[in-house]
Amino acid sequence: MAITALPPDTDADIARVTEALAMITPRWNVRILLALSGTPLRYSELAVKVSWLQNGQLHPKLKALCDAGLVERTEHTARNVTYGHTERGSALLPVLPMIVTWAEEHLETADLPLPAIEQIEDSLTLLTRRHAAAILWVLKSREEVSGRALARIVMPSSDGTNIYPPLRQLVADGLVDTDGIGMPYRLSAAGDGLGPVLGALSAWSAGQPLNQAAQHPVWGHPQAKPAPRPWVSSQSRPTPATLPSVRTMGTSPAWHNRDLFSHATTARPKAALPAGGPRR
Repeated sequence: MAITALPPDTDADIARVTEALAMITPRWNVRILLALSGTPLRYSELAVKVSWLQNGQLHPKLKALCDAGLVERTEHTARNVTYGHTERGSALLPVLPMIVTWAEEHLETADLPLPAIEQIEDSLTLLTRRHAAAILWVLKSREEVSGRALARIVMPSSDGTNIYPPLRQLVADGLVDTDGIGMPYRLSAAGDGLGPVLGALSAWSAGQPLNQAAQHPVWGHPQAKPAPRPWVSSQSRPTPATLPSVRTMGTSPAWHNRDLFSHATTARPKAALPAGGPRR
């Protein structure tokens, strides 16, 4: 079933990316995926790596990741069950350094250095705003669009005024710009900078190699970047100690899995957040 008034292939592309984001954005999912990098682990071994999760929290998270096709459960014997990445789960991991690169350029620098894992989690929260993927797609392909036109494209079966709450949220998040009420909307520097991330997610969700992102019909063509509008990352969360290495692609930035958990988090001053800014 179509979710927008865009052509069927574009509509399907947006739906796949939205679904991919929904798989990994829930709290702790990325950390569990990273903890499973390398040799498959027994439940007790994985629980040690994600020890900040309370009793009863890990199992439903693992089940959801298995249902999403990112993690596989292998029953060797009745008492020997291991968890590891599926091929699809492993193929998704190189998207993470792209998110870190985007966050380091466009998220406002906090008072204390943030572990890259928190940069990823904050960024994913922004990308899963309601209708965010579709709105960003339209603005990227058409440069400037009125709110009324966006409503017809993004929410063809809804009241036209329903487009404004998600638009205002994206403006507050710094991904979309406008010159005022009644004026067209366009991508900000941060919104346009999401090209490599959304292009890679599109390629992954379509079962293609991530290096196909550069050929994406929308996100493969960067625009001239307007002045950036940074915002503050959300408050820090507990981080595990060290995790095994993540296999990355040659086209990904040079980083290692341990970098995601660098700057071990301590209590840091809570930064002032603008209304509608990234929160957990």
